[in-house]
Amino acid sequence: MISKRIIPCLDIKAGQTVKGTNFINLRSAGDPIELGQLYSDQGADELVYLDITASFEGRKTFTELVKKVAANISIPFTVGGGIHEIGDVDRLLNAGADKVSINSSAIKNPNLINDIAKHFGSQVCVVAIDAKKRPNGWKCFLNGGRIETDKELFSWAKEANDRGAGEILFTSMDHDGVKNGFANEPLARLSSTLSIPIIASGGAGKMEHFKDVFIEGKADVALAASVFHFGEIQIPKLKQYLCNEGINIRL
Repeated sequence: MISKRIIPCLDIKAGQTVKGTNFINLRSAGDPIELGQLYSDQGADELVYLDITASFEGRKTFTELVKKVAANISIPFTVGGGIHEIGDVDRLLNAGADKVSINSSAIKNPNLINDIAKHFGSQVCVVAIDAKKRPNGWKCFLNGGRIETDKELFSWAKEANDRGAGEILFTSMDHDGVKNGFANEPLARLSSTLSIPIIASGGAGKMEHFKDVFIEGKADVALAASVFHFGEIQIPKLKQYLCNEGINIRL
């Protein structure tokens, strides 16, 4: 059985780690290199670095930061934000990233998923989806949650899967930063309909939420930010708790 994974997510703005609630009210959470080293030492399975204003501001992901991260940590990491073409992917992989996460650019140009999978392999391509529940279903959003689209969560995730994505990173905007638990119902539906791993994001507040997302949400990976950044949950204790609860996790 494949081990479940724990991934701290570092949202980057102006070179600093930040965290908000429901995608707004950002506050500083510390130096991204130092946090990355800490999580690596604590036993995190991977890291995700997201340049959260890159798409909105129309600039490239901060390549120099990626080089520094690669030089200072020993676990795989994914980089996202402002990736629009194969050249961006090549630049970030050469800087030391293991995977790239695409969100807005994938919705605008779905063929980018095919191109990344073809050039670098599906394992490099993480398709991130920010979605919010509406009266007519789960709708996907662009540009860090600023623009609603007509894309529907489950059909878009299936298309991304079929185009060659290696993983889906689903963030429920309604659950983001609220700490009341992950969106387990849509996560379980994604897991049952897709053939690739699902990364759950948005809602972690206590250790039980991680257990629930693996059992009820059937997620392959649990991603969280503020509970790790502000010391509310320590990764070694979380992993030991999950192991004690019967979750297959790498200690």
